[in-house]
Amino acid sequence: MTLSLDAELLEAITARSAAGGAGAPRPAARDDWKAVRAGGEAALTAVEAQLPEHAAVTRTAYAAVSHDGAEVPLRWYAPAGQDRSQAGPAVVYLHGGGMIAGTMQLYDRWVAAYAADSGVPLLAVDYRRAPEHPHPSPAEDSYAGVAWLAAHAAEVGVDPGRIAVMGDSGGGGLAAAAALLARDRGLSLARQILVYPMLDDRNTVPDPALVPFAGWSYDDNYTGWHALLGDAIGTSGVPGAAAPARAADLSGVAPLYLEVGELDIFRDEGIEYARRVAAAGVSAELHVHPGCPHGYDRISPATGVARRSRADRLRVLASV
Repeated sequence: MTLSLDAELLEAITARSAAGGAGAPRPAARDDWKAVRAGGEAALTAVEAQLPEHAAVTRTAYAAVSHDGAEVPLRWYAPAGQDRSQAGPAVVYLHGGGMIAGTMQLYDRWVAAYAADSGVPLLAVDYRRAPEHPHPSPAEDSYAGVAWLAAHAAEVGVDPGRIAVMGDSGGGGLAAAAALLARDRGLSLARQILVYPMLDDRNTVPDPALVPFAGWSYDDNYTGWHALLGDAIGTSGVPGAAAPARAADLSGVAPLYLEVGELDIFRDEGIEYARRVAAAGVSAELHVHPGCPHGYDRISPATGVARRSRADRLRVLASV
C-alpha cells in the first residue's frame, strides 16, 4: 500500500498553502545550518504566536551549571494552584530544533500549555546549540537541567523520585541522552517522554517512500548531526550520549514513552529504540501514528491525531 498523509492533515496543509499564496519556502542546502536555523525558528515563531499565553502558569528563572562551568538558563513553569508544601512530580523539557535551532523562549507557550493542561510543573532548559557549541555541550547542558531539578527538588515542591525528562525532535534526542547520562551517573528518573525524537546520526540516506513527506529532510538531518558531531558523523566513534541510538546498553534507563509519525524520517530509528529499550527489560510504550509526518501536531492541533497524541502525552505527564 502506498503511504499517504492523514486526510485531516492534508486538508490543513492544503488550506495553509492556499492562504500563504507563495507556497512552501525553498529547502535549505545540505550543511547550511544558518538557513535551517532561520527557517526553523520562523516556523516556531509562527506556531508560538497562535498559542494562548497561559498567564495563570507562573514562570520563574533559575540557572544550572554545565560540565564546563557555563551557566545554563532554566525556566520553571508552575501550574496555577500548585501546592509546594506537598511534593509531586515534575518534568524537565528540552525544546526541538534539530540540535541547531530553537530556544526556551520560542517554546514558552508550548511548555506552559503542558503545565496548564496536565497540572504538572515543567522545567525548560535553554541548552547551548551546535555548531557554536558541539557535542557534548547540548547533552551536558540538558543533563545539568535534570541534575539541578533533582538537587533543588525540595525548593520547588518536587518529589525527587518523580522527575521525568521530555523533549521533541532534537530535544527528544537530548532527552534520551540526558536519561542515559542520568543512569550512568546514578540519578534515577521516573520516565523519559520522547516525541518524534532525533536519535541516530547515521540516518542521512534518503528513503524514497518518505522523501515526499519529509518536512525535516534527510539533508536537514545531515546538517543538524554534522553541526553537532563534525567529521565524526556516521563513524564508529560516536557515543550514545551524542546519538542515543548508538548506546550499546539500554538496561536501567528510565521507562520510555515514544511517539513518531509513520511518514517521519525518524520513524525507523524511533521504533528500533523502543524495541531495544523493551528488550533490555525496561517498560516501553510506543505509538506510530499513521499518515503523520514530522511535527504533525504543530500542523493543526485540531486534527483527530493531534488531539489523540496530546491526550496520550498529558496522560503520561500526569502519571509521572
